Amino acid sequence: MPGAALMRASPWPGCGWPTWTCSEGTAPWRPPDIGRWNATFAGRPQPMRADSSSRLRQASPNATSERTNQRRLSPCGRRRLVRRARTPPSGGASANVWEGSRTSSRRGRRSPTTRNWMCKLCQRTNSQSGGGKMAGTGDTEVSVNLAEIARIAGVGRAAVSNWRRRHASFPSPVGGNDRSPQFSLPDVESWLLENGKISAGAGAKQGLWPRFELLGDRDAMGRVIAALGYRLAMELPGRFPEVDLNPPERELLDASVVLARRGGEREVFDFLVERWLGAHIRQLSATPEKLSELFIEIADLYVDVPVRTVLDPACGTGALLLAAARRWAPALMIGQDVDAVAAAVTAARLRFSDSDQPSSVEVTVGDSIRDGVPGGADVIVCSPPTNERDWARAEPATDPRWIYGLPPRSESELAWIQVILGALRPGGTGVVLLPPAVGMRRAGRRIRREMVRSGAIRSIIALPVGAAPPHGVGLHVWLVRRPGDELPPADDVLMIDTADCRLPLSNGRYEVDWNAVCERVTSGVRDGKGPGVRAVPVMDLLDEQVDLSPARYVPPTDIAVDSDLRREWIAFNSSLDRIVELSRTLSTISVVANGAPANVTVAELHRAGAVSMLHGRAVSEDLLHRGERPPSGVRVLMLADLLPGSGPGQWIEHADLEGLKNTGDITVTEPQDVVVVGATRAFDAWVEMSAPVVLGPQLTALRPTVGQLDPWYLAGSLRTSANLRRAGGHASTTSRVDLGRLEIRRLPPQEQQELGDVFRRLMTFEISLAEFSTVGSNLGRTLSDLLAAGRLTPH
Repeated sequence: MPGAALMRASPWPGCGWPTWTCSEGTAPWRPPDIGRWNATFAGRPQPMRADSSSRLRQASPNATSERTNQRRLSPCGRRRLVRRARTPPSGGASANVWEGSRTSSRRGRRSPTTRNWMCKLCQRTNSQSGGGKMAGTGDTEVSVNLAEIARIAGVGRAAVSNWRRRHASFPSPVGGNDRSPQFSLPDVESWLLENGKISAGAGAKQGLWPRFELLGDRDAMGRVIAALGYRLAMELPGRFPEVDLNPPERELLDASVVLARRGGEREVFDFLVERWLGAHIRQLSATPEKLSELFIEIADLYVDVPVRTVLDPACGTGALLLAAARRWAPALMIGQDVDAVAAAVTAARLRFSDSDQPSSVEVTVGDSIRDGVPGGADVIVCSPPTNERDWARAEPATDPRWIYGLPPRSESELAWIQVILGALRPGGTGVVLLPPAVGMRRAGRRIRREMVRSGAIRSIIALPVGAAPPHGVGLHVWLVRRPGDELPPADDVLMIDTADCRLPLSNGRYEVDWNAVCERVTSGVRDGKGPGVRAVPVMDLLDEQVDLSPARYVPPTDIAVDSDLRREWIAFNSSLDRIVELSRTLSTISVVANGAPANVTVAELHRAGAVSMLHGRAVSEDLLHRGERPPSGVRVLMLADLLPGSGPGQWIEHADLEGLKNTGDITVTEPQDVVVVGATRAFDAWVEMSAPVVLGPQLTALRPTVGQLDPWYLAGSLRTSANLRRAGGHASTTSRVDLGRLEIRRLPPQEQQELGDVFRRLMTFEISLAEFSTVGSNLGRTLSDLLAAGRLTPH
């Protein structure tokens, strides 16, 4: 096409890109360099683009950074997009696409082909083809997946899958893929009504949320929810953050108000807040309700005057202030947060008061450390942000609030404590949630010493693991009081350890026993003694380290010691019984003469279609969590987890997993998959029974074809030392295993199943031996410690 003139033709129907035709022919052509195309036509009317709210608008020629932000945001609000080859639409279907910046792909390749952007997590493009549109989202269709249809109908996802198979009239997908199809919400609602799956008006609340999701942006959703609360709730005296909505958001607000007034205003508002918090759990960390109630209970034990003002200088979405309003209404509730949308949601939630005498509310937007907070509060409850490095002002040393010393930049939590103490009235009470490291880090020992010496720190409570995010760490609650003439210095600091207040679950995990936590705290504050409670003299704390960890001073309770010892004995005996039972059956295996086996390699099995190979992939650090895995988390298995001395395990949220599975950018096991480690230093193979598990690099899932390969036979045959010698490299400890060269014996399915059963018992035997070794070591150490402490008697 050199020298040929290019003429701009009509765009494809519904497409945000223009089509270009050559003057020498009619074949469509598109410019290979998008950035150069933007620069060339900067002064001309730009094509319609879809922003993060999936609303089409005319882009400004000079809004380069604005356009970049819009095209890099997916409809689910996450900045994680992948390019997808674009097929020109046919039949007039909508084909709105996003402009993609010319960044290299994951493997460093650059494609000259124009591509459209697709969300890597939710697999939604900015619009679907088909019918239903909704006011408040422009011309974008509202689509739902199978899980959302199940919520609308009030059934399980399996029931929806059955409807699809049994009813030919079930709506056809309008987007997504085979694993996660998307359906038109209006079509789905009509079908459910026509077939008697829901009654008129039922499921409307569930059907409302997908319309909010189409806004795509966390802040846009939050603004509409806050405005809905302002519109529906009672008028209260005070100050509230302003909420400015654009026309589409106002249309969605009007539709939401109509639905809320039909289906229960408070119920609809609370539902939207809950879904909003759940959809953005990585960005919005709300204090659990039980912990919020505990905060108020602790503060109430120390308050000695009527509470007229309650402050939360990092209010977030308002969980602590809501609990305070239920206890101390009609006191003034003051909240401040740097996140304007979260502050607006807090104000809206506080306007839905459960009290006959609602509190007055003042919620403002601001950084409490840099901008300051109102003073004279009777009570402050706060769960401040942690591990901040840029909290300080340009001249923090001149700030009059650092009466206990200038906090180092690594000790932002101690800066928050001093801000809270400065905002309290003399004798006022503050309850603060902090990481346990704040009480023991060397950098903050000077400030901790001054706080203890002045009597500002009155009590420190160690919570059980899992009480609040991050769930893998047992957080601490600090109770502080501002020293004053009417508050004499304390002679001791009350240390309360509730770490053992947990209830065992059937799956081997534990949940927090909040009743036991509350009972121990209230009795400890009231009596100053009891199990897990100790009043530590101030002089004992003022040593070189000034370690304020309750576990250092509070001995384990007799109940906890007895319970732990009994649990370890049960685990020891159970493991021993399994080993004895397996040894009886395995000891009957006899040795036979070695014949000439007919072997087949994994590569040959793969080519024959007897097994599929799914190689593990790297998972973005933005999605990974570490520590104790919650029920909603999915385990991520890395090579490092299989090596000695590995750290805490990793996991991702199930919602993130579903989105990544749709793109094929993640490897997830299914039951009966055979996982093979492709590194010589940790070579092994096993049948994965705890699926789903996300596999990282150097881990491969072999998925046998049913009826051709027994998974237990495959795993047992692959993990032999002969296979490691045959397929493994021996140049260094980091050498890899060529999985295609691994061999197994060629046997008929019946013999495979017989040997597979033996392999299964052998692997169980190995696992039981490893568990027995660990359990036995722990039991021996526990008995030794208790005997040395005089807690055991030889009789």
